[in-house]
Amino acid sequence: MQAYLDNAATTKLSPAARDAMLRGYEIYGNPSSLHSFGREAAAALNQARERIAACIGADPGEIYFTSGGTESDNQAIASAVGHAREKRHIITTSIEHHAVLHYLKRFTVTRGFRLSLIPVDKEGLVNPEDIRAAICEDTCLVSVMFANNEIGTIQPIEEIGAICREANVPFHCDAVQAAGHLPLDVRHLKVDMLSISGHKFHGPKGVGALYCRRGMPLRPLLLGGAQEKNRRAGTENLPAVMGMAAALEESAAEMDEASARLIGYRGQLIEGLSKIELSHLNGSRTRRLPGNVNFCFEGLEGESLLLYLDALGIAASSGSACTSGSLEPSHVLLAIGRPHEVAHGSLRLSLSRCTTQEEIDYALREIPVVVERLRSMSPVWDRLRRG
Repeated sequence: MQAYLDNAATTKLSPAARDAMLRGYEIYGNPSSLHSFGREAAAALNQARERIAACIGADPGEIYFTSGGTESDNQAIASAVGHAREKRHIITTSIEHHAVLHYLKRFTVTRGFRLSLIPVDKEGLVNPEDIRAAICEDTCLVSVMFANNEIGTIQPIEEIGAICREANVPFHCDAVQAAGHLPLDVRHLKVDMLSISGHKFHGPKGVGALYCRRGMPLRPLLLGGAQEKNRRAGTENLPAVMGMAAALEESAAEMDEASARLIGYRGQLIEGLSKIELSHLNGSRTRRLPGNVNFCFEGLEGESLLLYLDALGIAASSGSACTSGSLEPSHVLLAIGRPHEVAHGSLRLSLSRCTTQEEIDYALREIPVVVERLRSMSPVWDRLRRG
C-alpha cells in the first residue's frame, strides 16, 4: 500500500494539464515570432493568460508568467523595493516562506532597509491591526502569505489588503498554497501583487504566474528580451503555461466538492493523531487549508519518523520541501511557540483531490505504530513519561 500525503510539496499532474501540455508541444513556434507559427503560439499563450486571469478575477494584461512561486515572490519584492525612492521600511510576518523572508533580508543587508517581522498567535494567525500599527510614512511594501505552507493557517488577507490600500502601501500576497484550493479574487482581496505556482494545483513544475495590478511598477529580474511586455526576458514555456492554465481552471471548477471531501479527511486525521500521547496539532483546527494537517510528537525526531513512514510507502514531510536539508527546526513552529525539542518532532500531511479514503485509513493505522516504535528506542521519551 502507498499513500502520497505530501501534496504541499508538489501535486500529481492532472490528465487535463497533461493533455494541454501535449497540445502545447505541437505548437512549436516562438510566441515572439511574426510568422504564422509564431502567431499561433502567441495566440495559445494569450488564451492561457486569459484563462488564468479569469480564475483569480484579474485582467489578462495583469498576468505575467514566471518559473514558479519563488521567482514571482522575488520579482514582486524587487519591484516594490526598486521603486521605493527614499522609503526604507518593509513589513512581513514571522512565518513567511523563505522565498520571501530570505529575499527581504537581502535588502536589509545590502541596502539598509528596515524589516518589521509581525508576530503570529499560537495558531499562526497575524492580527491585521498589528499590520496597521507597523505601517509608517517610510513603508514601501507589505507582504503576507495567503495560507501557510507548513501549518496551513489562512490569513485575513482581505482585511490586510484594505488596510494597505487605505494607507497607499503596496501589498504583495504569496498565494502559492492557496491557488486552486481556496477562492481567489484579487479585486475583492485588494492585493497589488499575487504569486502562484503551477505544481501546487496539479499543474507542471517550473512554471508560475505573478499578478501585478495595472498601474503598479513591475521590474524585470531577467534581462535580454522583450517577452512578457518587457517584464520577464526569456522565451515563454508555452506547454507548461498551457498545462498550468488547464490545471487552475480544473481546480477552480472542482474546488467546492474537493474541499468538502478534504475537510472530512482532515478531520479524521486530526481526531486520530490527537489520540497519540503528547501529540500537538500545529495551527488552527478550522481556519486552515482543507488538506493540511501538521502535528508535533514529543520524544522523537521528525526525520526518523519520515524515513520509517517512507519504508511503509507513506510519503509525508516535516515542513517545507525547500528547507528539507536543514538541521534547524521550522521557523514557523518556533514562531507559534513550539520549543526547539518539540518542533524537531513535526509531521506534515498534505492532501489533494487525488487523495483517497484508503490512504487516510492506512496513514491512521501506521503512524501511531511508528511513533510508538521510535519512542520505545528513545531515552528522551522515558524521561518525558516520568515527567
